[in-house]
Amino acid sequence: MEENTNQKDSIITRRSLLLNAGKVAVGTALVTSGCLSASSPTQAKKETEYPWPYEQIDPDRAAEIAYQNWYGNYCAYASASGILVQLKEKVGYPYTVLPVDIIRFAHGGVVGWGTLCGTMAGAGIAASLAAGHDGDEMINDLLAYYANTELPIYMPKEPKLAKAPLKNKSDSPLCHISVGKWMKKTGHAFKSPERKDRCARLAGDVSKQMAMMLNAYYKGEYEAQHYGHIGTYNMTAQDNCTSCHTSNVPSPPQMKM
Repeated sequence: MEENTNQKDSIITRRSLLLNAGKVAVGTALVTSGCLSASSPTQAKKETEYPWPYEQIDPDRAAEIAYQNWYGNYCAYASASGILVQLKEKVGYPYTVLPVDIIRFAHGGVVGWGTLCGTMAGAGIAASLAAGHDGDEMINDLLAYYANTELPIYMPKEPKLAKAPLKNKSDSPLCHISVGKWMKKTGHAFKSPERKDRCARLAGDVSKQMAMMLNAYYKGEYEAQHYGHIGTYNMTAQDNCTSCHTSNVPSPPQMKM
């Protein structure tokens, strides 16, 4: 350094050193925690655009993850985790900063209220993250698959019960109808090991089905099979309302053409 350099400019003060060290520490913490990527701001923005990035995942592994995660976290968490756990591994950020626990509330048709089966909610959230608004078509197909298929089909690698539960078609995506019909057919009580294993395997079926649809979508091979409809009752509804509600189905005004 030349002798005539201004002393004020050449001295690094303790205050400036601490400030700069703090900036480095904060930046490092953000990068290592996954809040920011090590890439440019433009790339970071691209990584968080909706829908999120996607890589092909293993549908069979999705089923096994979902089955195992049902025990302890139940249906919504289970079906979502089969997909999201793999995307955390394959894609990384932003999936790595998403706590799957936020989906757990939908268990038992939303904290046990028996409405929409939690597997639909969990897999639906995963599809929305990975496919954006195009996920609607897959979710619609998933609802039809759930209602019209004899489930459960999935055979776990490490089953909690050796004997596979009997299958049943629910004709509805609603938790209380699906579980209730299965219980009536099999004679097993709600808190029985058989009912629990039935729902765990069903979570595996749902997660696998959504994984297959997402894979097909990103290969350009997915074609929607079902479409939303107004139905007999001139409002968003199923056409089998009277199976539970007899004649007490709301009658809204007719649509004007």
